Amino acid sequence: MTKYFAFPLIFSCAMFAADRVTLPPGVVEGPGATPAGIRAFKGVPFAEPPIGNLRWAPPAPVKKREGVIGATKYGPRCMQLPLFGDMNFRSNGMSEDCLYLNIWTPAKTGNEKLPVMVYYFGGGFQAGDGSEPRYEGESLAGKGIVTISVNYRLGLFGFMAHPELTKESPHGASGNYALLDQSMALRWVYENIAAFGGDPKKITIAGESAGSIAVSAQMASPLSRDMIAGAIGESGSILGALAPVPRAEAEAAGVKFAATVGAKSLAELRAMPAQQLLDASGKPGVGRFSTTIDGYFFVEPPMATFAAGKQAHVPLLAGWNSMEQGARSVLGREPATVANFKAAVERLYPNNAAEVLREYAATDDAQVEQVATDLASDRFIAYSTWKWLDLHAKTGMKPVYRYYYSRPRPKMTPEMGNAVANLAGGVTRGATGAPAKPRPPDKGAAHSAEIEYALGNLATNKVYAWEPDDFKVSTVMEKYFANFIKTGKPDAKGLPKWPAANKTPFPVMHIDVTTRVEPETHRGRYLLLDKLAGNQ
Repeated sequence: MTKYFAFPLIFSCAMFAADRVTLPPGVVEGPGATPAGIRAFKGVPFAEPPIGNLRWAPPAPVKKREGVIGATKYGPRCMQLPLFGDMNFRSNGMSEDCLYLNIWTPAKTGNEKLPVMVYYFGGGFQAGDGSEPRYEGESLAGKGIVTISVNYRLGLFGFMAHPELTKESPHGASGNYALLDQSMALRWVYENIAAFGGDPKKITIAGESAGSIAVSAQMASPLSRDMIAGAIGESGSILGALAPVPRAEAEAAGVKFAATVGAKSLAELRAMPAQQLLDASGKPGVGRFSTTIDGYFFVEPPMATFAAGKQAHVPLLAGWNSMEQGARSVLGREPATVANFKAAVERLYPNNAAEVLREYAATDDAQVEQVATDLASDRFIAYSTWKWLDLHAKTGMKPVYRYYYSRPRPKMTPEMGNAVANLAGGVTRGATGAPAKPRPPDKGAAHSAEIEYALGNLATNKVYAWEPDDFKVSTVMEKYFANFIKTGKPDAKGLPKWPAANKTPFPVMHIDVTTRVEPETHRGRYLLLDKLAGNQ
């Protein structure tokens, strides 16, 4: 296992004296316990600021700091453009100096050895922050879990590869700095969480969307997989979503970007203001900075790692939502008719349209919207999640638990006026004073809709008028997650039994107002998409 920190594992058992915790890098002091008895430590540095020559470098270990490290407010969020309307930050501004994590613990001493969850936020590896209210850790901490949210570099700063970066690396690697940040945060937790009452041998990593993709990536990496006891993935995996490209391809993209900003060398790139680079990265035609098969974080394609059974052998709980993507992403602006759906599939799959139409069959116009939604959701992120579960069930040597989440969000609160819901939970407001336009109810659970339910944080989202059934669903889902983090199994007394999905017929937990187990359906869809992706 790669060791990032030079200091030994020295844990403080004199826990929470005046809400101070003594760690090798220094003394961390939080604000005190909440009314529920949970102690929060916010903005705790887990690496040195990635600035100057540390821009586009692996995260450096935290140096010894004199005095007390204040942990009473969230640290800055990492550099990002405003891309998603559902992100509500409580961070202390935006900066390259952003490698901080947040801890919520119910422990009273450093001897309690409680299970731990490390959560990676979503946002397409382009945006997001551990300070978002939907990732608040107090509810899960109240169930006996030390809960942690972490920051990691994004976009250009988190993923740019370049030949000069590869040359200066002792590993001959470049790119993947965001994934290395996540791994460093996991290492920090592994080496320090006992002082907060956590057990380093019981760390479950979890995340949604890009965060879920990150969980699968950390499972595949030799830098992280030995520190993980369990994994939770909500919508997405590296096995098909935001998949890594060859290093040479990523380096070429970095060279192209440097030319667009007039930088002739890595030194010139590092000398440029972060905001200038960020703005340039958002211009049309620049494209996405991808994860990379760098030979260090990823020693081979993750698909090969999972196929060979070389990933972390830990229990996995993962699934996706019923409306990850809307029908319009397949149909465009055309009406939802059988003829228009057929034409759309023929455009998307000119050589395999007949096969796709057999698996995604609509016999009349009334079925088209749902079938198009299914295809759009599978193409977007459901297939990659299915592939992760399917491969890990075959080679991971541990149980896998699969869910399908279908609770639609309720109506918005009256205060939202004429706002319109966006794909991932955000809203777009109409003109001030304009009459409110009724929003048609969602026909399924949109991408990211489950986060507040799973983490017990409905009350942090003021957009929606939560109903008793929403709290019912949240209670069940959070209990499943908490049980899995504690024991490696989601089952517990009072909940529908959730069997493992390692053998056929594969059971799927359908999470909704009436939560129940049903056998896997539509397996043929995913086998077809697997074939079309070249994985058979």
